[in-house]
Amino acid sequence: MSLYKICSIKYYMDLQILSEYLDYLEIEKGLAENTLEAYRRDLENFFEFCGNIDVKDIQRSRINSYVRELHETHFSPTSVMRKIASIRGFFKWACTNDILKINPALTLEQPKVPQKLPKVMTVEEINNLLNQNLTKLHRVIVELLYGCGLRVSELVNLKITDYDLKAKYLECTGKGSKDRIIPLGKKAIEAIKNYLPEREYTLQKYNLKSNILLINEKGKTVNRQEVYTFIHEQGKKLHKSISPHTLRHTFATHLIENGADLRVVQELLGHSNVSTTQLYTHISKKRLKEVYFAINK
Repeated sequence: MSLYKICSIKYYMDLQILSEYLDYLEIEKGLAENTLEAYRRDLENFFEFCGNIDVKDIQRSRINSYVRELHETHFSPTSVMRKIASIRGFFKWACTNDILKINPALTLEQPKVPQKLPKVMTVEEINNLLNQNLTKLHRVIVELLYGCGLRVSELVNLKITDYDLKAKYLECTGKGSKDRIIPLGKKAIEAIKNYLPEREYTLQKYNLKSNILLINEKGKTVNRQEVYTFIHEQGKKLHKSISPHTLRHTFATHLIENGADLRVVQELLGHSNVSTTQLYTHISKKRLKEVYFAINK
């Protein structure tokens, strides 16, 4: 048998095992499509690095060489951490399912990533953003990102049946396919009410039907890139670099600054661990110090 054929069979077997692992992550762990794609990409790159070595014969030294190359290729600590997590998760699953007898990544350590506080906007900046000449669609986008703290993926996947304007709430599906209910404020409700007739007119104009809430002027579902581009352009007007996630960070920070309970904010954001939400208490304290020392120069 030729070396090429041996390598092809080995590569096919590795992809089969990888496919089974991704099925496990999707079905049993409920990971989102974007997360699954990141795992797939990370592990395919790792297998490619391992070359002709069968997945059952991968040694710790090979993993160490791969991690060393990641650092030498100047991947960010966050990217390296994610890639290591992908490798650790895969080998743990492989051992649990008797594909491997020994886990070569058992004691593989994660690099320490310095914690950076996310950027947030002031109340004045939010008001300036909302006072721009926004379309009805764009106003809904801002109100749901800031007023409800939605992730951009949650926003663009909202269905027309995911909210109740009378009961003043919306339901969204977040990471890990977890559903959560979020109260709708007066301005968000007003923005949705003003937008719905325009949405209906657009769909009728192009003879289309859709159960997705956000529809652009061409009758197509609003995608993540459209939201990113719009928010980035609005940030330029405010002379500030912002993204959709900046509005989510701002939502959480403003809640905590106004006395909201940390556990309530955790539920509203859809965080599985309260330690993630605690980050916003650090932002709040940092902003408090900045204001104090600005006053007391």
